[in-house]
Parts: sequence; C-alpha cells; structure tokens
Amino acid sequence: MLGYDDKRDFFRMMVNSSCELVITDDESSRSVSAICKDLSATGMSFEVDESIELGTVVQALLESTNSQIPSLNAKAKVVRCEPASDSSYVVGVEIIEMR
Repeated sequence: MLGYDDKRDFFRMMVNSSCELVITDDESSRSVSAICKDLSATGMSFEVDESIELGTVVQALLESTNSQIPSLNAKAKVVRCEPASDSSYVVGVEIIEMR
C-alpha cells in the first residue's frame, strides 16, 4: 500500500505547467504569468513574480497540450501567498467555480 502522509481530502497532482492568472479588482483587470505547481479537486498552487493579496479572486487559465484533456478555466480565491525566493511567490488558491 502506498503511504499518503498529506492529510488532504483529495489527491494533489503535480503539474509544473505555464498558465495565466487574470486578476480582477474594483479598479482594473490584469493578467499575470504563472507556473501551476500542483492541482487538486478543490485547489491549486502557482509560482508568480509578485505577491497577491489574500482573498483576491482570480481566473486561472491552464491550456491543455492534449486534445483528449480539456483546458482548465477556474475561478479561485487566494488563501495563501508566501515568498519562494527573492523574486517569486507561491500562491495557493481554493477553487470556487469551474468554467
């Protein structure tokens, strides 16, 4: 039997793929390039070049490279943002809605 030490409700799939985050706030909408690090049924994590405030709602767009697998388009809320290095951050989001 495989060990599963991560106490999450859903398995986390490692992705490491380029994606786009669209951040929309009261003033404007902008796109941020990101690397999707992992994905589960209820959330994702990304590596980005800037800090994103907790509670911010983003649109995550992950294009599929396989015609058998649809692209991912999800509305999500930022629940974690931590420095990964001097120039990057790891952002964790909770999926609100799949589109």
